Amino acid sequence: MKLGDQFRFVRQNMKKNKTRLFMTVLATAMGCSFLIVLASVGFGLQQSIVDKIVGDRLVTAIDIYSKDPNKHKEDTRLYDADIKDIGTLPNVKAVTYRNFIGQWMDPFIEGEQVHGDRTYQVDFKAEERAGFGLSAGRMPQKENEIVLGYNIRQQNNDQGVPSEYLDASEWLDKTIVLQVGYYEDGELKKKPIEAVVVGITEKSTKEWKMDQALYVGVDLMEQIEATTGTQNGELPYVQEGSTPEQIAALMGDMPKPSEKRSYNQVQVIAGHANNVKGIAEALRDKGYYNHSIADELKQVNLMFLIMKIGLIFIGTIAVLIASIGIFNTMTMAVTERAQDIGIMKAIGAHPSVIRKIFLLESAWIGIMGAIIGTVVSYGISFAVNAGLPILIQTFMEEEVPAGFLFSVIPPYLTLLACTIALGVAMLSGYRPALRATRIDVLRALRRDV
Repeated sequence: MKLGDQFRFVRQNMKKNKTRLFMTVLATAMGCSFLIVLASVGFGLQQSIVDKIVGDRLVTAIDIYSKDPNKHKEDTRLYDADIKDIGTLPNVKAVTYRNFIGQWMDPFIEGEQVHGDRTYQVDFKAEERAGFGLSAGRMPQKENEIVLGYNIRQQNNDQGVPSEYLDASEWLDKTIVLQVGYYEDGELKKKPIEAVVVGITEKSTKEWKMDQALYVGVDLMEQIEATTGTQNGELPYVQEGSTPEQIAALMGDMPKPSEKRSYNQVQVIAGHANNVKGIAEALRDKGYYNHSIADELKQVNLMFLIMKIGLIFIGTIAVLIASIGIFNTMTMAVTERAQDIGIMKAIGAHPSVIRKIFLLESAWIGIMGAIIGTVVSYGISFAVNAGLPILIQTFMEEEVPAGFLFSVIPPYLTLLACTIALGVAMLSGYRPALRATRIDVLRALRRDV
C-alpha cells in the first residue's frame, strides 16, 4: 500500500466518527494551549523584568578604576589614549567619564543661588549613547548648555535632613551664571560665564541618593580652563597671608590645560548585558582594573530558567492527560476496524503497514491539536497582555509599567509544545497500533475480536 493510499484510508476512517475525533483533538488542543500559555508567563516575566534590568545602565556599565601596575608600570591613571583604546573593543556602546571641576563657581539663576554640591565635566555625546536619563528637557546640543541634577533645588533643615523639594524643571531654558574663580597678580578674582539649562537628570531609584550636581560639556570646560589656566579649573589651596609670589608658585605647580589629561569615573557601557562578561575579561587582559554586576544578572536568568522549566513540566502533564483520550480513541478505532484489518492482512498487507496507518491517525490528531492549541494560545496571550493591565488598574488601583508583558510566546516555545503534543500522540497510539498488527485474520473476518 502506497503512502498516499494510507493517508486516504486514514482520512476516510477519521470521518466515520467525527464527534469522537473532535473531542479527542479538542482535548489535545487544550493540553497544548495550556502548556504554551503557562510557559509563556515565565518568558513574559523574564523579558519584562530582566530586559528592563538589562536596559539599565547599572547592569550594562563596567567601572574602570585604574590600570594594572604590573602591565602599566609608568602610570596607572587613565588618559585619552586609554579612552580611545577601550572604545575600540567589540560590543562597546560608549565610554563615559566624569571629571570633577576643581572649584565651586557660585552659580545663580535669575538672582536665585544654586545650592549644588559639585560640578562635573562630561562627554554629552557619549553619555547620550550610554542612556543618560533625563526627567525633563533634552541633552545639550550647542555650546554653553548644561544639565542640572534632579535634586539641585532640594531644601534641607539645620540637621541636613531634606525638608522641601522644589521642581528643578522650572529652571529649564533659563540662563545660569557661573562665577569662575582665578588668580591674577596674587589676587582671587571672578569671571562670569553664562550658560543655558536644557535638561534635568532623572530621579535616582535610590531614595537616599541626592543628585545635586551640575553637568557641563567640553566647551564650558575649555572656557573655565582658559580662565583659570589650570586643568579642570582647579585652584590651589592658598593659606591666609600668602604673598603673590607664593601664590604664583602654587599656580605654577598646577597641571596646565595643554598637558596630558587624566580621566576619572570612567565607565564602559556594553551594548547588551550578555556582552558585559566578555568586555570585562578583555579589559583585564589589557591591564584595566574593572568591576561589573554581570554575575548577579546570571543568577536572575538562572532563576527564570528554572521557573520556565517547571512551568513547561506542569504544562506537559496536561498534554499527558489528553493522551488518555487519544489512547481510548485509537483503541476503539482498532476494535471497530477489525474487519478492515483482517482484509488487509488477507491480501498480503505487511504488519508494519498496518501499524503505520494507525500511527498516522494518532499523529494527525496530535498535529491538529497542536495547531489549534497554538492559535488559541496566541489569542489568549494577546488578550492577557491587553486586558490584565486594565484589570489591575481598575480593581487594584496599580499602574502597570508601559511595555510590560505578562505573556510572551517565542517561536521555539511553540515548536517545543507542538513537538511534545505530537510525541505524546504518537506514543498514545503506538500500543493500539501494535495491537492492530496482532489481530488474527480469520477472527477479524468473523468480527470476533
